[in-house]
Amino acid sequence: MKRTVFASFTFLLLALSLVFLSIPAHAQKIKWNKVKILVYTKNGKGYVHDNIANSVEAIQALGKQYGFTVDASDDPSKFTDENLKQYDALIFSNTNNDVFDTDAQRVALMRYIQAGGNFVGLHSACGTERSWTWFKNMLGGTFFWHEPGQSFSVKMLDSKNPSLAHLPKKWDREKDEFYFLKEMSVNLNVLAVNDHTTIQKPAGKALDTFGTIFPSVWWHEYDGGRAFYTSIGHEKDDYLKDDLRKHILGGIEWAIGPQKPRNYSKAYAKTPSDEVKTN
Repeated sequence: MKRTVFASFTFLLLALSLVFLSIPAHAQKIKWNKVKILVYTKNGKGYVHDNIANSVEAIQALGKQYGFTVDASDDPSKFTDENLKQYDALIFSNTNNDVFDTDAQRVALMRYIQAGGNFVGLHSACGTERSWTWFKNMLGGTFFWHEPGQSFSVKMLDSKNPSLAHLPKKWDREKDEFYFLKEMSVNLNVLAVNDHTTIQKPAGKALDTFGTIFPSVWWHEYDGGRAFYTSIGHEKDDYLKDDLRKHILGGIEWAIGPQKPRNYSKAYAKTPSDEVKTN
């Protein structure tokens, strides 16, 4: 009798283990009705994308569809501890150049991330705050150059990630901007790469750092928070399409990760040049 009970118990444990092991590593249960997002669209002096209005509309539509709250602003004064702590993620949608008026606003972003906040960068967000080391490291790199919009393909490295799960293994972009970045972080989790074998090859530009590809979608943990970036999304009409919208939604989901409130007791930044604590 005891052996039978022990055998049954052992079998139950084994079965439960197999069930848990079969759950995809990317499974994340987001309670969307508990999520609040800030979409930030400020641009400094220089080129401003014409896709910003459509990108905000796309994220607001996703909010209505999935039940999360979306605030949108280009006002840097929104960057205070008191205001940012309410948001599960900050989306920098096609921001470019210097987007803050004061160092206090920059420090508020740092403290938000350090408190366990989350960041999503879309397309030209990589050209934001180009002289601020902390921001470049948080995003994963900074803008280097691109050719005029043309066709290329995006190759998936991790099709189970929610930002890519709905896409084919090779996502053909009829027209987009192929971004090359510099000063890239070495600990990025690269999810997809662009294939540059089809784009124009300008003289004097090094294209072979990663062979015939270049990272285009990634995430990593940084200074207490999580950051997701995609270089896809130049054309304004693409934000009206389901494939890009789902790509953005999956990026938000992945950035939020384990859903938890911000903990400002872990925030320590006092100046934009403060070094990141490693412990």
